[in-house]
Amino acid sequence: MSVFSHTARIARLAAAFVVAAVGASVVPAVAADFSSQPLTIIVPYAPGGSSDAIARHLSQPLSDALGTTVIVDNKAGGNGAIGATQLARAKPDGHTILIGALGVLAINEGLYPNLSYLPRKDFDMLTIAVRTPNAFAVTPTSSVQTLPELIEHLKAEKGNVPVATSGSGSSEHLTLALFLQNSGTQAIHVPYKGGGPAITDTMAGHAEVLVSNLGAVAPHIQAKRLRLITVTGAERSALFPDVPVPGEAGVPGMDVYSWQGIAAPKGLPPEVKEKLVAALHKVLTSAEFRQKMSGLGFEVVADGPDSATQFQIAEAERWKKVIQDGNITVD
Repeated sequence: MSVFSHTARIARLAAAFVVAAVGASVVPAVAADFSSQPLTIIVPYAPGGSSDAIARHLSQPLSDALGTTVIVDNKAGGNGAIGATQLARAKPDGHTILIGALGVLAINEGLYPNLSYLPRKDFDMLTIAVRTPNAFAVTPTSSVQTLPELIEHLKAEKGNVPVATSGSGSSEHLTLALFLQNSGTQAIHVPYKGGGPAITDTMAGHAEVLVSNLGAVAPHIQAKRLRLITVTGAERSALFPDVPVPGEAGVPGMDVYSWQGIAAPKGLPPEVKEKLVAALHKVLTSAEFRQKMSGLGFEVVADGPDSATQFQIAEAERWKKVIQDGNITVD
């Protein structure tokens, strides 16, 4: 090999190295550029529920923070499994995220042996956005005024009272199951495809009792379209301080909250995840967003990916035990 050809070969290798190095340095910048295409927030429930409300409050300020259009896409069905599966199959480029309650992000693991997705395997948890206690409510025309009266009514009717929730296997369903177990009562569970339809049908008189997360039902209570009977949790809600928690009526073990997490497909590039999490936290912790969530009965959590991942796994294990102990199944 001539000196010239050897030198040329070295030059070509050096040039290739420079191109590769430059390419590696610019890829993260391109990948983290959210303005190249819209960001889709998958809501795995019907419009009108709490996940939908939070997504829509989040969409415009998140659009401003990332410099891109944000689209809210409702994909209801399968207790959130349809939307969650869509997320699991999406490209991990930061342009598709999901906001969902613990039903889709934790409870489903214990309910469905052949689940088409597994959050701890298929998702990158970004943050636990907000949390809210669950609420038991009735129509204003109901004879039930207090929690002790509700318990007596359930006992007197011997399992014939229809109780609406956002769906089989939802946090509201399991909250109802836990309440019935701990209060020694029975009821007819009436599942809907989302919190919105459950609320609407209860207000229309098609169900006697509604179990909903407080955030979704708070506006209807404030407008006196529904009467609040109790709020789950260790302490009374600051939004409704006159309403007792179940423990005050002798129903133990009801320290239950419905939380909303935000996740992306597994495998987000670190730079993309960092920018997306930073934008989410900027919006979630803003005074304006906190005020909106407080008005809906939500408390902002806004933790980081590591904390959110650990919490998601812990909640999945917690509810799996509740499901097993109660022999709970879904159709």
